[in-house]
Amino acid sequence: MKVLVVEDEHKIANSIKKGLEQENYVVDAVYDGTSGYDMASGETYDVIILDLMLPDMDGIEVCKKLRENSIHTPILMLTARGQLEDRVEGLNSGADDYLVKPFAFTELLARLKALSRRPKDASGPVLSAGDLSLNTLTYEVKRGNKQIDLSRKEYTLLEYLLRHQNTILTKDQIINNIWDYDSNILPNTVEVYIGYLRNKIDKTFPEKRPMISTVRGFGYKIESEK
Repeated sequence: MKVLVVEDEHKIANSIKKGLEQENYVVDAVYDGTSGYDMASGETYDVIILDLMLPDMDGIEVCKKLRENSIHTPILMLTARGQLEDRVEGLNSGADDYLVKPFAFTELLARLKALSRRPKDASGPVLSAGDLSLNTLTYEVKRGNKQIDLSRKEYTLLEYLLRHQNTILTKDQIINNIWDYDSNILPNTVEVYIGYLRNKIDKTFPEKRPMISTVRGFGYKIESEK
């Protein structure tokens, strides 16, 4: 899952980024409203964490402009102001949820998971295709009854493939959703990680059908059924 953090307090922004990355999220962080709006408009994110008080353009204006431009990515708004009128203003601008500083990271994480499930994951925390399953709450991956151990990046890649199963995903789509904006990606990085995944979920189970398909000239996909 890919998250954009827009927070002018660098310590808070970097702390959120580090904590979410430890939970297998892909995170971009920027520190002013204009950069936040530009990133949210030009990149694809599953959730945006948006501070209310920002330089250049405040969170209310960023939120309104995104909604006016038909960008409906779920937004969790952060603020040090907890008055009812502030919360109402944030929600009326198009935010989906509101969190008052200081907050516990566990609450932030729970709210993010709830927001990410609203538009496309209403079926629950377990993503599956055939006998392959991934639990987004426990991070447990299984094929049949056998548990599969994945690295963080392998897990994130598999989650992305499962969320878009039966859809061909190009290398550019995978890079944009699995690596953060500042990552240095080599031309064969996607192939390398697809290979790592295949070794663990396909080659380890030679008696079962391969889950990951290569569509030559286009990209990769996981199919729910063949």
